[in-house]
Amino acid sequence: MLKRELQKRINKGEVLPLMEAFYTIQGEGFHKGTAAYFVRIGGCDVGCHWCDVKESWIADLHPPTETEKIIEEAVKYSDTVVVTGGEPLSWDMTLLTRGLKQKGLKVHIETSGAYPLTGEWDWICLSPKKIKKPVGDIYSKADELKVIVYNKDDFKFAEEQASKVRKDCVLYLQPEWSRRDKVMPLIVEYVMQNPKWKVSLQTHKYLNIP
Repeated sequence: MLKRELQKRINKGEVLPLMEAFYTIQGEGFHKGTAAYFVRIGGCDVGCHWCDVKESWIADLHPPTETEKIIEEAVKYSDTVVVTGGEPLSWDMTLLTRGLKQKGLKVHIETSGAYPLTGEWDWICLSPKKIKKPVGDIYSKADELKVIVYNKDDFKFAEEQASKVRKDCVLYLQPEWSRRDKVMPLIVEYVMQNPKWKVSLQTHKYLNIP
């Protein structure tokens, strides 16, 4: 009975499987170099083979945490909160984002878009994956499109995804970390030939911070 009640609360977004939360410097994309409080929600079935946080995939491994508690902790650190995962849209983000915004915080999300968009966001970074593509209206809501480049075929996928977002959506190509030495020259050449794109680097890894 207790487990059933807990699941109901999780489904409502009153409780979320929190993997970790930490204050750091945003390392990727449009907001790189700025301080932000990261909230990493457990649970993801997209299954990217190169994912660097595979420990986030199984939601049951991460403690069900009161959403109100997550909000209370966030206000102690920064005026910007980045919700990431795992795949945060596996869960209803309405209560979390509403609570954070009521506290006057800016709320960003990093998502594959594989689940319907919930929540109220100030910035949406869409990082689509081939194996489970975005659904719903997230293309029209995305402020930033970030495509991970593992091999040459990913440029074609990137263009397909770019054709679906708004004209003012910022476009990024980011090397998959383990193949960065091989694909970075390809990305540089591609961006120079297609300047609507920008290069995104995982600068936090070079800085050796979370």
